[in-house]
Amino acid sequence: MKKLLIATMVAALAACSTTSPDTIQRGDAQRLSQVQDATVLSVRPVTVDGSQSGAGALTGAVVGGVAGGSVGGSREGVIVGVLGAVAGAALGNAVERSATKEQAVEILLQLRNGERRAIVQAQANENFTSGEPVIIVTTGGKSRVMRAPPATRTN
Repeated sequence: MKKLLIATMVAALAACSTTSPDTIQRGDAQRLSQVQDATVLSVRPVTVDGSQSGAGALTGAVVGGVAGGSVGGSREGVIVGVLGAVAGAALGNAVERSATKEQAVEILLQLRNGERRAIVQAQANENFTSGEPVIIVTTGGKSRVMRAPPATRTN
């Protein structure tokens, strides 16, 4: 029974995962994006705090309430069920927050016009270094940093 409850909680929280800059949202496909040239000034690791959407707390409350409600007689079952629901909600919230926390990088950039920007994005396959040319791709208000492609000549 406990294994089933834990599996249910993990499955519910897996749906809350975040995306990396290497994954494009379906709504962003076939949209024109703004691209800006920039140079990396610095990169530092950061942790993006996990989300608390309520899904973990809700799942935990249901699991805790059902598990606690099956204890003892009707009066004891109600009391233990309520306590189980409260404890399950707290535990589910903590599990969701921990499961959705991710390692990221904060990239400080300098644009060609001298302005500076900072972007936090999930740690992806690319590791940026100071002085490296990059591009900032902005689509629908969200930006990501990518290595700049080689320059091409137009005739």
